[in-house]
Amino acid sequence: MQILNDPKTARKLIREGKITTHTSSMCPGFIQANLVILQEKHKDEFLEFARLNKKAVPVLEVGKTGCKGLEFLCSDVDICKDIPKYRVFKCGEFAGEFTDVSAFWQNDFVSVLIGCSFTFEHELTKAGVPLRHIEEGKNVSMYKTNIPLIPFGKFGGNMVVSMRPVKKEDIKKVVKITKKFPHAHGEPIHIGNGEAIGIRDLQKVDFGDPVSIKEGEVPVFWACGVSGEIAVLGAKLDIVITHSPGH
Repeated sequence: MQILNDPKTARKLIREGKITTHTSSMCPGFIQANLVILQEKHKDEFLEFARLNKKAVPVLEVGKTGCKGLEFLCSDVDICKDIPKYRVFKCGEFAGEFTDVSAFWQNDFVSVLIGCSFTFEHELTKAGVPLRHIEEGKNVSMYKTNIPLIPFGKFGGNMVVSMRPVKKEDIKKVVKITKKFPHAHGEPIHIGNGEAIGIRDLQKVDFGDPVSIKEGEVPVFWACGVSGEIAVLGAKLDIVITHSPGH
């Protein structure tokens, strides 16, 4: 399908409201990104927080203040319409989920694009590593952990991780492949029992969807860009717009 391979076509269909699903496996071989839109007065503090926590919050691009377009990742973009689902938060409280956030746009907004592990999934499947959430037609599993982020200013909190079940014999290969993608969280931050990082039940996700884990498989965890969303929510800013996790 063209939509699965061509980013420009995918963005066009998203902008037209024809795609509102998660974007795992979409446009393989291209970079995917998480999004945080916040007021310019908070930009420098958030970027320093991201620099201190680049494993979880690797910044790919920072848009110009008040600009809905981008310069580096792509040129034909409307940051208010080209993501399948957005979340709006006011003073740290959830204000709704939308497919178009143009009505909330402010002239002092800055868009921060953060790396996403969906970027390296194509390389894993090419190497013969099955990805359960794709097999089951689901969003990836994401969890809050007990791993503290390095706080800076008003931003802090604990890391969010994504999880993919991996066959024991594939773990070394998976680590080697994903290590090549530092802009998309790189190699795993934890392999094995989720309780060691504060996850008691893998079937009770905080974001995304639970997936089955088969005999002979081990849960493998990567830092997740939703960590940036958790940080801005904890700061209780007047208004923040993020992507909906996995979208």
